[in-house]
Amino acid sequence: MINEITTKIALFKGKEIRKTIYQNEWWFSVYDVVGALTDSKNSRDYFNKVLLRDEILKSTYGQFVHRLPLIADDGKIRDQVCANAEGIFRIIQSIPSPKAELFKRWLAKVGYERMKEIENPELATKRTRMLYKIKGYSEDWIEKRMRGIVIREELTDEWQKRGAQEQKDYEILTAEISKATFGVTPSEYKKIKGLKRENLRDHMDDFELIFNMLGERATTEIHKTEDSKGMSKLQKDAKIGGDIAGGARRKLEQRLRRSIVSKKNFLNKPENKKILKKY
Repeated sequence: MINEITTKIALFKGKEIRKTIYQNEWWFSVYDVVGALTDSKNSRDYFNKVLLRDEILKSTYGQFVHRLPLIADDGKIRDQVCANAEGIFRIIQSIPSPKAELFKRWLAKVGYERMKEIENPELATKRTRMLYKIKGYSEDWIEKRMRGIVIREELTDEWQKRGAQEQKDYEILTAEISKATFGVTPSEYKKIKGLKRENLRDHMDDFELIFNMLGERATTEIHKTEDSKGMSKLQKDAKIGGDIAGGARRKLEQRLRRSIVSKKNFLNKPENKKILKKY
């Protein structure tokens, strides 16, 4: 298990927070976070008191807490109580400390903004565009990326209606399109670009985005035209849709005399800031 986990240290209000990747998401040391927010000399006891005060947290925190191996002060690896980002935020809500107030206000603000976005989805689109702009993407790239998001949503809606039910079904179908379009699956593509947890599409250039959209849009239209049902037929359609995009890609590569599939990341500095590093 230890070999599958990468342990790192994050800074949180100037305090060190141990974190690790588990099941493809970040998990943080609960006691480190509690200690940073309370300056308690014994964060374990403090957290136990929090659980005694908050019966609901006590009855549910086992759903987002795991004991995971982290590097201890003596350099040895020991199992520690860790929570994912959602769990950490839930714990912070129960901490009666002035230092936790900033997080509580931020969480309330985020919740309010999400409620407004539910009422008016256009606000969510504007927020996404702004985030990409802040990260350094050009307006032209953002326009393609946003269009790609819409095409992707239309495709997954069709998959849901036509028999794809589990997350692995979506992964299988996506891999089918990608392999036919680019010659590699998404996981293989990420390795080519040197990516780990980053979003692959956020590191594609214009041509990569365009051919990706073509493969997915063609697949959607095939589903609709042939009224496809069931994973077997959806998978065949996905390959055909990807083949259409792949054929166009190969023709362009012959003309340009270079591969469209590139090791380059679209951004010089891939997005790697984690939520807790901001505070």
